[in-house]
Amino acid sequence: MLELWMVRHGQTEFSRENRFCGSIDPPLSELGQRMADALGAGHGRDPWTAIYCSPSTRARQTVAPLAKLAKLEPILDDGLREISYGDWEGMRHEDAKTKFPAEYAYWAQDTASRGTPGGETAFMVAARAAPVVERIRREHEAKDGQRERVLVVSHKATLRILVCALLGLDVRLFRERIAQPVCALSCFRIKAGGGAMLERLGDVSHLPPELREAEGT
Repeated sequence: MLELWMVRHGQTEFSRENRFCGSIDPPLSELGQRMADALGAGHGRDPWTAIYCSPSTRARQTVAPLAKLAKLEPILDDGLREISYGDWEGMRHEDAKTKFPAEYAYWAQDTASRGTPGGETAFMVAARAAPVVERIRREHEAKDGQRERVLVVSHKATLRILVCALLGLDVRLFRERIAQPVCALSCFRIKAGGGAMLERLGDVSHLPPELREAEGT
């Protein structure tokens, strides 16, 4: 049995202001760093086998306290980076909708197969992120009845897309059906040769109460 845990990075000023972030690389906010510390305190001593992480600053900062306690070096994988929003990166959703009403409406009708101008589609993200999970699955299949516990550190859209892929849901539903708050944990149990069972989704119980309802997306 493989336990596949996934965590979204902590709060940044971009997530607080509901801006398209994508490939922009902001650091964690002060609140986001507190989230990272809480994640480490809550799960740093769990029996992790490996940590796979997006190369972005916000993802690496989020997992750093946990990785230090777990005495593991995160494996950086470009396939786990956030969806690119192209020309709209850095803009607030409301501003893009006001400035580019026709383009925004066209994108919003099908965010899986339509990207923002110059950006990626959800299907493009699935094509690079799902193989990362498959590699993890192959490399960390339980041996001799031992359970492997692997953490993936990534981003809101990328994780929502991966959840859809693991559950066999239409990727077009990733924005409508899958919640992924900042610094939230999700967990799948994956049997060798079998399917994935979702056990947790968007869990923020490791965060102190004052951080569980953080401002922003």
